[in-house]
Amino acid sequence: MTEAEKYKKATYHLWTFTASKMISMLGAHVLAFGFSLYILAMTGSATSFATNMICSILPRALLAPVAGYVADHYSKKRTILIAQAGTILTVGGLLLYTETVGMSVYAIYVTTIFNTICSAFSGVTFSSSIATLVNPERLQKAMSFNQLSTSVAMIGGPVIGGMLYGFFPMEVFLIINMVAYAIAFCLESTMNFKLYSTRGEDVKKEKIWAGLASGFHYIKQQKVIKTVMWISLWINLFFSAIVVGGTYIIIEILKVKSTHFGFIEASGAVGMLVASLYFATRAEVKVPLRFSKISLILLASSLGLAVIPLVANFSYLGIVTFYIVFYFIFAIFEMGINMPIGVYMQKLITEEYRGRVFGLMETMAMSMMPIGMMIFGVLYDTLPATVILLVTSAIIVTIALVMLRTSVLKEAHPEFYEQKIVTESVAN
Repeated sequence: MTEAEKYKKATYHLWTFTASKMISMLGAHVLAFGFSLYILAMTGSATSFATNMICSILPRALLAPVAGYVADHYSKKRTILIAQAGTILTVGGLLLYTETVGMSVYAIYVTTIFNTICSAFSGVTFSSSIATLVNPERLQKAMSFNQLSTSVAMIGGPVIGGMLYGFFPMEVFLIINMVAYAIAFCLESTMNFKLYSTRGEDVKKEKIWAGLASGFHYIKQQKVIKTVMWISLWINLFFSAIVVGGTYIIIEILKVKSTHFGFIEASGAVGMLVASLYFATRAEVKVPLRFSKISLILLASSLGLAVIPLVANFSYLGIVTFYIVFYFIFAIFEMGINMPIGVYMQKLITEEYRGRVFGLMETMAMSMMPIGMMIFGVLYDTLPATVILLVTSAIIVTIALVMLRTSVLKEAHPEFYEQKIVTESVAN
């Protein structure tokens, strides 16, 4: 295949995987919204609702490293298509069960678990495939489009689900999900997941435990990758301060109505959408870790500013407006952290280990979410929210300054700092 043909195919991939991701995730968010409303309507129990959330997190956190091993050792295209087909069959099984026996909360739990398992394999494999689907020059654009599709699904899923729920039975939600995944399956089946692969055909396959062990060994040898993974772990832990605290402060302390809180949360998704479009249309960030460090410090600072409505005498409209702007800006800074690091990691990690590294990163990040929620849930019940937010803000700034210190940035981007030294020498 000539370079011109590869470039044309990469352009096709750019739009095809964006469309497939957007359609499948839209179907997933519509179904998740329908499941949530159904569980609350049938049980009225927060515990039942939380159980379904655990079913949507825990299997993926546990299986992400295994999914990474599979992505590194087996056909990425086959893995993704099998996972998508698994989702269709799982939801189809629930539809059949509903038609013959009737919908039940326990059936939803089982479906959520199987869907989450399929999502772990397709998600990790897709993440490790982006660098082989498009040319390196358009990697940032591809990842921006990938995030853009997620943002659209986050905004559109609840909107579509909310409109459907009052007028249609749960079977319609199941059918929409199946149709969405079937379309994604057809689109993904036309993609060449080896287009820009640098991996040979004669790579020796390791047994699963040996493969996972070699993945750990590879990470230990790569100081920059190890640093990024530790940052990911700590940031996901401390970001629970806003995940838990945002809802608690806005609804419980400031008494904002739930409908208005919906607008506040939606502004975060809009912020992600705007940031995705920005990164998709600009040149690739030259010094990704430094850009992410600045974004992380700005994000931590904005977290500290979230206390202002708690100490200032704002009107109700002022409170809602403040947090709409806050969530919007917070999401932009979050993208400013994730996008440059994501592109950098795609290029830095050797293709043979990419799936295992991304799988382990996902496990570390997702395992911190429930732990962080538990810790901050207790803290918000015992300490003033202003103290928690300000201390957390200071901790995140400290993490950014220490873990992304200049010596680490020089090791990650020697070409930039060497050029900087030469430029300064010439200037003097």
